Amino acid sequence: MADTSYDVIVIGSGPGGYVTAIRAAQLGFKTAIVEPKHLGGICLNWGCIPTKALLRSAEVYHYMEHAKDFGLSADKIGFDISAVVKRSRGVSNQLTTGVGFLMKKNKIDVIWGFAELTAPGKIKVKDAENPPKGALKGGDYSAKHIIVATGARPRVIPGIEPDKKLIWTYFEAMVPETMPKSLIVMGSGAIGIEFASFYRFMGADVTVVEMMPQVLPVEDAEIAAHARKRFEKQGIKMLTDAKVSKVVKGKDSVIATVETKDGKTQEITADRMISAVGVVGNIENLGLEKLGVKTDRGCVVIDGFGRTNVPGIYAIGDVAGPPMLAHKAEHEGVICVEKIKGLDVHPMDKKKIPGCTYCQPQIASVGLTEAKAKEAGHEVKVGRFPFIGNGKAIALGEPEGLVKTVFDAKTGQLLGAHMVGAEVTELIQGFVVAMNLETTEEELMHTVFPHPTLSEMMHESVLDAYGKALNF
Repeated sequence: MADTSYDVIVIGSGPGGYVTAIRAAQLGFKTAIVEPKHLGGICLNWGCIPTKALLRSAEVYHYMEHAKDFGLSADKIGFDISAVVKRSRGVSNQLTTGVGFLMKKNKIDVIWGFAELTAPGKIKVKDAENPPKGALKGGDYSAKHIIVATGARPRVIPGIEPDKKLIWTYFEAMVPETMPKSLIVMGSGAIGIEFASFYRFMGADVTVVEMMPQVLPVEDAEIAAHARKRFEKQGIKMLTDAKVSKVVKGKDSVIATVETKDGKTQEITADRMISAVGVVGNIENLGLEKLGVKTDRGCVVIDGFGRTNVPGIYAIGDVAGPPMLAHKAEHEGVICVEKIKGLDVHPMDKKKIPGCTYCQPQIASVGLTEAKAKEAGHEVKVGRFPFIGNGKAIALGEPEGLVKTVFDAKTGQLLGAHMVGAEVTELIQGFVVAMNLETTEEELMHTVFPHPTLSEMMHESVLDAYGKALNF
């Protein structure tokens, strides 16, 4: 009989799960990963990667429509939504195949099925459909360390449940058979805003409904306000301090009743609605309750090393709580297995996890917002630099945007950095590295940034915080 005992079993093969399994194998652990649907999880198959492919198509289409702005001409501009979706799925499939290769390369067994913890160190796997070549079947397996990495799913509002036809989650929004002429997006977090941006650029009439007074509620207020102006300039209608209280379905449309905080209501008719009101951890049917694993508000409770309250059981990624980001899951998993190995590792510091939203304009941030820094008792120095003051931004035809930095006035510690504009999701890592190295404002000021680049705005924002900005 095949050996069913392992050092580490990871349940779930999303970015957190498969990276955790790879690191475990690198550290010499006999490792297996359990997956019932698709290697790569939601991120590679239905989230991070395919949405970026869709957004890239929308971006290129937008530039084609504005070719004259660059001294160019383009005739008969249009798009084939089925071809756009096909490209997105192709990108996803390529990466999913890559995960399968990485499992083989690192000698990680793939067990195809649904896992349930039956006792400490033991799981039972129920067979799933369409196992890939070489995957192990269901059965009883054991491991010294079991890491739950089952991710999350869209949160559902009672009475406004997605039906896959008129009310979509991100699953349906990624593979439209036809382009809706009008769309309501419920929720203005990263998922909602990215889809609002995609469908607006592809020509749909888009309305975003957000319960909070600010769109992009987790972002710095100044950055969110700038982004909102850009969205509205593009034609996206933004309703804040508002909620969808009722939805009536027609044959091929929905009528949403939107109620504002002051009690006023209005009805909005659209071809489709996207529900993007957050996600909830996949903690059901895993046997966690039976083993006494502590959960809170739909997520597994862990410490800074991924450990639950039950020895030998760990959790990482979305199922372990916010921020629900792929890169957080990956890093959390590496910390978890390195701690299991006995290496000297630092616990997860959530203040240094960057967040990125890939709409137009892009938004990126790390650390404390200006408001949160003040709430925490810091006396702050704030620097700002607009894209209009940067030569590269003007040359790119992207003169609208802002880079903002927040420092502790007494120590020079970089507390947070916040950006809105072209390519800021690529720029933010510079500030993430600076924060991890505990770089001071003086060191950032003395850093040489190449010219002409968008990154120069990062330097200028730091200089501005101390009254030394050079180019604006």
